[in-house]
Amino acid sequence: MSVEEDTANHGRLLGTVRGPQDVKRMSGEELDVLAAEIRDFLITKVSRTGGHVGPNLGVVELTLAMHRVFDSPRDRLLFDTGHQAYVHKILTGRQAGFDKLRQRGGLSGYPSQAESEHDLIENSHASTALSYADGLAKAYALRGEARSVVAVVGDGALTGGMCWEALNNIATAGNSLVIVVNDNGRSYSPTIGGLADHLSSLRLNPGYEKVLDTVKDALGSTPLVGKPMYEVLHAVKKGIKDAVAPQAMFEDLGIKYVGPVDGHDVAAVEAALRAAKNFGGPVIVHAVTRKGYGYRPAEEDEADCLHGPGSAFDVETGALLAAPSVKWTHVFADELLAIADERPDVVGITAAMAEPTGIAKLARKYPERVYDVGIAEQHAATSAAGLALGGLHPVVAVYATFLNRAFDQVLLDVAMHKLPVTFVLDRAGITGPDGPSHYGIWDMSVFGVVPGLRIAAPRDAATLREELREAVAVDNGPTVVRFPTGAVAADLPALRRVGPVDVLAESARTDVLLVAVGSFGQLGMEVAARVAEQGYGVTVVDPRWVRPVPAELVELAAQHRLVVSVEDGVRVGGVGDALGQAMRDADVRVPLKDLGVPADWHPHGTRAQILADLGLTAQDVARNVTGWISGLDATPDRLTPASKASAQN
Repeated sequence: MSVEEDTANHGRLLGTVRGPQDVKRMSGEELDVLAAEIRDFLITKVSRTGGHVGPNLGVVELTLAMHRVFDSPRDRLLFDTGHQAYVHKILTGRQAGFDKLRQRGGLSGYPSQAESEHDLIENSHASTALSYADGLAKAYALRGEARSVVAVVGDGALTGGMCWEALNNIATAGNSLVIVVNDNGRSYSPTIGGLADHLSSLRLNPGYEKVLDTVKDALGSTPLVGKPMYEVLHAVKKGIKDAVAPQAMFEDLGIKYVGPVDGHDVAAVEAALRAAKNFGGPVIVHAVTRKGYGYRPAEEDEADCLHGPGSAFDVETGALLAAPSVKWTHVFADELLAIADERPDVVGITAAMAEPTGIAKLARKYPERVYDVGIAEQHAATSAAGLALGGLHPVVAVYATFLNRAFDQVLLDVAMHKLPVTFVLDRAGITGPDGPSHYGIWDMSVFGVVPGLRIAAPRDAATLREELREAVAVDNGPTVVRFPTGAVAADLPALRRVGPVDVLAESARTDVLLVAVGSFGQLGMEVAARVAEQGYGVTVVDPRWVRPVPAELVELAAQHRLVVSVEDGVRVGGVGDALGQAMRDADVRVPLKDLGVPADWHPHGTRAQILADLGLTAQDVARNVTGWISGLDATPDRLTPASKASAQN
C-alpha cells in the first residue's frame, strides 16, 4: 500500500506531505485541517502499537510551525525529550513506518539517525538537547556556516540540571540559537494584544539592543546621577516586561525571551520563531501547549494525559486492550506501602516517574513522605543521602537506565558515607520497544564496582517482596533492588537455601552449576530439564544478592565440574565476571562460562525477540551447556569432583 493510499483514511492533506517543503506551501486554513488529520493519524496508529500519545498530540501545531520557519535538515531541529518527535517523523516522510512503530523493523519511538537525515541526535534521556545545541551552534559559528539550531525542550525536560548548565553556557557564548520551551506543565496564559506583540518584536530588534548599550554607556559616564538613573530606567523596563510575561529569569541569564505564545496557534508560533531566527543570538520561545490536546481520553487522564501506553489501546476510551496482569511494578508498590505502614522512617523519591515506578501509591497515602524531584537523578541520589543523614531510609525508585546518570552521586555521596539508601531499579535488563537508550543492562556492571553496595535481583513476586524488605533493613550502606518490566512470572519456590543462595533444582549428579540471575530463574529450570535429557545433572541456583558475590556461591561452584552464569545485563563486569574473580581469589579452578548481553547498542523489538537474537533462550543456553560439559576432559565414568575425592580415599 502506498503512503497516499495508507493516509487516505486520515485526510487528503496528510497524504500530500512527503517532506517539510509540502507544509511550507499550505495556507493557514489548510494547516488547521492538517493538524486535525495528524492527530487522527497519531491516535489511530499508536493505538495499535503503543507509544507516546499525549506528548505528541500536544506538539502538532508547534512542529508544523518549526518546519515552516526552518529548513530541516540543514537547520538542525533537536527534540528533548525525544519521545515528542512523532509529528516531526510524520512531516519528514516517515508516515508508512508508523504501522510498526516501536516494533522490529519499524520506526523507533525516538529520533534515529538510521531513519532519516532529519534526525541528528538519538536522545531519549531527557535534558540533553541544550548541551548538544550549544556545541552545534559553536561549531557552526567557528566554521562560518549560516545554519539555525533549534532545541525543543519540553515534557518535563527543563527540570533537569543539565538544561540549566547549558543555558548558562549558551548565554555566555551568545551564538544564534533558538530554544523552544514546550510548556505543557504550567497554566501560563498566552500573552495577547498589541502591547505584548510590540514588546516581543522590540526585544528582538538589534537596534533596540544598540540603543540600550548607548544609553548605558552615556549614563554610566555621567557623574553622580548617571549610574543610579540607568538602574532606575532598567528596573522600569524590566517591571513593564515582567507585568506582561514571565521572562525575567531567562533574560537575567542573558537570553532573550519571547512569549508565552499559544502553542496550538500555528501563526502565533510561526511569528515568534521567525523573529527568534532573525535575532542573531540565543532566544527562548515560550510555547504553552496542552499535553494530549484534541483527544478526549488523553485530556481527561489526570495522571499523565495518556503519556505513553505501552501496548495497544481502545481509540474511544484510551483503555489498554491487553488483559490486566500483575506487574513487577505493582508488587513493588504494594510491598513498599506495607513497609511504610510499619516504618515511619521510610520515604520515597522518584525522578518524574511517580506513576511508572509505583511510588505514586505511597504518595497517595503518605504525600508528605514522597518527593518527586523532576528529571534530576543526580539530585535524587544526593538528596536521598541527605535524608539518610537526617535519620530516614529513602527508597529511590527510577528506571534502571536512568540511574547511570547518577553514578558519581551513588559512589561518593551515598556509598562513601555508608548511608542506608535503597535504589529500586524498574525496567532492568532488556526492556524491548523503547530501544537501546532505555535498556537497563548496565546497572549490575556499572554499580558493581561501588564499595559496600549490595545488589539484589529477585526472580518472582515473592522474592521481590522479601529482598525489598532485606534491602530496607540494611542500615550501614546502600542497596539496589532490580527487576524487569512486564508481568511477573509464577512464584518459583526454592528447594533449600545455602546462606543467601536459593537452590532451585538439583540432581544426584553435580555436573553443572547453573547460576540463574534474577528473572532468569525460570529459564534456568527449563535449561536443567533439557540438559538432563542428555544425561547430565544440573544444579540451578539463584544468588538473590549478586553483589558482593556470596561466599556460599563460590563453595557451590567448587563442587561442580562446570559453572555457567546467565544474566540479563552486560557481560563485561557483570555477575559472571564477578563470580569468576571470586572463584580465582578462592583458588577454585572449575571452568566458568558466563552468558549475558554483549556491551553494544541493541535495536528495539520485543524482549523475547532480542533475547532470542542474543542466544538467551532456554533452547540456546541448554545447547551451549550440553556442548561445554560434553567437551570437558573427564574420567571415563564421568566422576564428579566429590565422587573422585571419595574414590581416591
